[in-house]
Amino acid sequence: MEFSNLHLVAGLGFLLAVVFGAVANRTNFCTMGAVSDWVNMGLKGRLGAWVLAMGIAIAGAQILELTGLVDIGSSIYRTTSFGLGGYLIGGLLFGIGMTLGGGCGQRTLVRVGTGNLKSLVVLLVLAVSAYMTLRGLFAVLRVAAIEPMTIDLQAQGIADQGLASVLAGWTGIEATDTVRWAVGLAVAALLCLWAFSQKALRDNKDNIVAGVVIGLIIIGGWVTTGLIGMDDFDPVPVEAMSFIAPTGNTLSYLMTYTGSTINFGIAVVLGVIAGSFIYALFSRTFAIETFTDRQDMINHLSGGVLMGFGGVLALGCTVGQGITGISTLALGSFIAAISIIVGSALTMRIQYHRMDEMGLFAALGTGVADLLMPWRMKD
Repeated sequence: MEFSNLHLVAGLGFLLAVVFGAVANRTNFCTMGAVSDWVNMGLKGRLGAWVLAMGIAIAGAQILELTGLVDIGSSIYRTTSFGLGGYLIGGLLFGIGMTLGGGCGQRTLVRVGTGNLKSLVVLLVLAVSAYMTLRGLFAVLRVAAIEPMTIDLQAQGIADQGLASVLAGWTGIEATDTVRWAVGLAVAALLCLWAFSQKALRDNKDNIVAGVVIGLIIIGGWVTTGLIGMDDFDPVPVEAMSFIAPTGNTLSYLMTYTGSTINFGIAVVLGVIAGSFIYALFSRTFAIETFTDRQDMINHLSGGVLMGFGGVLALGCTVGQGITGISTLALGSFIAAISIIVGSALTMRIQYHRMDEMGLFAALGTGVADLLMPWRMKD
């Protein structure tokens, strides 16, 4: 097999993902867990780690773009096709799914590496659901019901989804490099300041390590595909870490290996599992875990379907949109990330109220009230 630029990019992506998997395992980095800590216990340490990763990734990505090193604007996040329906509906479904499935896309991969068979089942179902949404039966629903909600920003005089471009379109201010620098650095600084304002983050070294390292890994992904992988004769898509569509593509790659070609996303999926597995072996935490009962299995299966379908609609997960997409300052990425949090938090509140034998619709109404009036959740 001839070694090409594509293989170099995939190899570097795999190494970055190995570090990601090991660090996420070691620090228990998990967005679903972060939302659970916040909603159920009022703790924001792991939420702070996620936000810190966002801030660092934004700073690095904007520097790479505004200095001309990486054309981040050519990624899937900043197109003029603003898929509002996908961001909102897909984000909500993904948030529900990751709560039922015991973790988001990256956490599922990490847990597979630790020997969790429940997560292996979720991963397989997620991969099938994602691929069906990309190219299979679910794609029919996506094209018929979700894509018509797409807004053409160019028709409204907005150059792309970047916050600076949207601001320019709304206010008439020219989106100069100075404006882009100001917006990028301001958002990055605000997110980092908020993260470090949380005592639960400052008091836990693991949370700080997770936020910093994962933020840097996202930057490393942009450098790998957009700078090291830049080749006029053998180009690769400009991207960084994402785990939903690549998981579907990974399953397809494994099934059609002799007729397929590896890419950055596939290598990242495999690398996260490998990194988590290596850490689990060295830390002696590798252990087989299975379903506890029938309802546990139903929840995980449902979660896998919703994560695969919703993640493709939203163009990513808590990392793919919540950190990588947000690092491009794409408005859609912020909407998708917020929708994921809302979907997850609402599901947790419904589960909480259902424990008191409350009916489903009553639990739904009470859960919505909890989110609208968060002080109620302290009771």
